[in-house]
Amino acid sequence: MTTAFSHRLEQPPALEPGTLRITPLGGLGDVGRNMSVLEFEGRLLIIDCGVLFPEDSQPGVDLILPDFDMLHERLDDVAAIILTHGHEDHIGAVPYLLRRKPDIPLVGSQLTLAFIEAKLREHRIRPYTYAVAEGQSESFGPFECEFVAVNHSIPDALAVHVATPAGTVLHTGDFKMDQLPLDGRITDLRAFARLGEAGVDLFMTDSTNAEVPGFTVAEKEIGPTLDAIFARARQKIVVASFSSHVHRVQQVLDAAAAHGRKVAFVGRSMVRNMGIAAEMGYLHVPEDTVVDVKRIDDLPEEQVVLMCTGSQGEPMAALGRIANRDHRVSVGPGDVVILASSLIPGNENAVFRVVNGLMALGAEVVHKGTAKVHTSGHASAGELLYCYNIVRPRNVMPIHGEVRHLIANGEIAEATGVPRDRVVLAKDGHVVDLRDGIATVVGEIPNGYVYVDGSSVGEISEADLKDRRILGDEGFISLFAVVNSETGALIAGPEIHARGVAEDDAVFAAIRPELVAALEQAVADQSDRRDTYQLQQVMRRVVGRYVGKRLRRRPMIIPIVVEA
Repeated sequence: MTTAFSHRLEQPPALEPGTLRITPLGGLGDVGRNMSVLEFEGRLLIIDCGVLFPEDSQPGVDLILPDFDMLHERLDDVAAIILTHGHEDHIGAVPYLLRRKPDIPLVGSQLTLAFIEAKLREHRIRPYTYAVAEGQSESFGPFECEFVAVNHSIPDALAVHVATPAGTVLHTGDFKMDQLPLDGRITDLRAFARLGEAGVDLFMTDSTNAEVPGFTVAEKEIGPTLDAIFARARQKIVVASFSSHVHRVQQVLDAAAAHGRKVAFVGRSMVRNMGIAAEMGYLHVPEDTVVDVKRIDDLPEEQVVLMCTGSQGEPMAALGRIANRDHRVSVGPGDVVILASSLIPGNENAVFRVVNGLMALGAEVVHKGTAKVHTSGHASAGELLYCYNIVRPRNVMPIHGEVRHLIANGEIAEATGVPRDRVVLAKDGHVVDLRDGIATVVGEIPNGYVYVDGSSVGEISEADLKDRRILGDEGFISLFAVVNSETGALIAGPEIHARGVAEDDAVFAAIRPELVAALEQAVADQSDRRDTYQLQQVMRRVVGRYVGKRLRRRPMIIPIVVEA
């Protein structure tokens, strides 16, 4: 396999005529932030534009976006943004890109566009959208695109085949090969085979479940488990899932109707998305089953089902607030909470923190590790083998996964006969050129995380996050001194105050004489006795050494020297 994960590459050369360039800006190395840019004859085609959710090591961050810098001066060259499906890790960053140019065409299925249009209304953006369906072909600039039905954990997902004079690309989006899907819409392997017969130069395939042997469990197998839980539950049931997981919500609605329960949607995105899905006919709501959450207080607990967000442990989502007793909904002994989703890598600690909180309140928590309440929306290794044998691509570029997933997917491709040097293992920011039927990594562009923190976008740096981690883990010490503006002599202080440090401020009394002596010596050694910056650094070094040796901590130290 051709890989350059571990070292920095040079800037890519200018794009040669007759070459198709592919630059992934997200999704290669993370489960999320999916985005790829195709370039041919000066025009750009974007496939997906999603977000990544932060981990515990990124405190205060709300979302992580792809790095749009390569597009900054080329937005007029973008022919379209193709959205393969309506999950946040594929559409969530669209509002932040359209802030820069709102009239870039958005292309996707009806449900996908409905989800993104609702999101864009919250950002006060009126997009230009173009709905497509499986089997449809459209041209966007020099890119001839054919859309193929694929099965996923959300209805209306699409793969896209992109044809240019330089070569063809088949991009699967997220997919699996469930042969008995709830909506009857299977992955169109006949179209895959037809495109393969015509020749696929580059196959960009979903890698999320490449390490999982065999085949992904069918969605229909979840229904009996949910039914059994509903049958034995004697009080309130709370089900947490992604706000766009229409199939899972459908199964919850069916189970509730079968057991005489009412369902209330909790969480703004859940209410919004399920309203859209029901209105468009993707969600079939049994008569007299859904009620407003305000009505649940009037219902017996044995008739209540709450369908909410927060399955990934997000602290501000409904389930996290319920666990923290910060929500109008409460749980206690006898209640059942079902986590009907998988764990996104990096979210494990947050999820189990919520699980522990719910169990501490007395609720029974059922999750994927204890019962079959969720199945993945991604193809496992056996399904990927089938796809490679059907498509028979000339080159393969695994996408959508961590490094281990990409490597596992590449090994599957090799096992089916794809030459080792035709399996391209790239990471975000790598530039891949397709020319004369051969895909090659030709360079790398700067590509980092762009953090959304409240109303700020891209203003938080890695250094800021490091400071936040230090504050959270090690604490904060402030030092304050006043010196004579003429002589530099110490007039007041130094005062030492600590926050987030277990020891009382009195522990610093031992270091104060040494700190005074160091300041006086520094003043005596200075030619310019008004150099307060140097005095601040002296204070930082002395206290830093003391705290490191005596308390074995490395807190953030802020020294302040004022002239008087």
